[in-house]
Amino acid sequence: MITTRRTCLTLAGIAGGTLVANAAEPAGDSDFLALFAKRQSVRRYKPDPVPEVHLRRILDAARRAPTSGNQQPWKFLVVRDRVKIDRMKARCIERSQSYLRGLSGAELEARRKKIDEGMAGYFSAPVYVIVLTDSQSQYPTYNHWDGPLAAGYLMLAARALGYGTVFITDSIPDQVTREVLSIPERYERVCITPLGIPDGWPDPAPKKKLEDFVAYETL
Repeated sequence: MITTRRTCLTLAGIAGGTLVANAAEPAGDSDFLALFAKRQSVRRYKPDPVPEVHLRRILDAARRAPTSGNQQPWKFLVVRDRVKIDRMKARCIERSQSYLRGLSGAELEARRKKIDEGMAGYFSAPVYVIVLTDSQSQYPTYNHWDGPLAAGYLMLAARALGYGTVFITDSIPDQVTREVLSIPERYERVCITPLGIPDGWPDPAPKKKLEDFVAYETL
């Protein structure tokens, strides 16, 4: 059974299944900072359902991300219908056939197996969240900055509650989600992420040293 991490309780009170900021608590809690190192991209999930209260907490955290002029241009499309999920999977496999043209024999079978295994993993989660921005927002030219911030908040909140996610763009093409889920043209997709209990947490991905990124006063 998944239990809520102490960090969520430390940094926010819970009311009606949403997060309520508590300004009296320090924002530099060490457990909270440890979340950044523990978040990993997960590509295979258990079928266990995500409780509604957990899903709402995750989405509520995502909507609190910084945004240009407080325009909040997001839409979070939540998909739990297995028929729709399987339809997206089938469409992705169909589209992947173009990458197999010209191959034959053992190479063809190896590539086909890799695609099938990859899709089986990506589409094993019980919940999918498509992070979108509204092109009719107040400041639409800033949406491409605002959108990824919301996605990042969503993924950290999911990890705090013990769930895995992965920032997917090309592996589940925008056109597939747009067609299968009938997403109106006014909404631009930032990413789609599975959301669920990992079928084993992956090993931490190697990261460059902090010194490789940081410069002081001048480059």
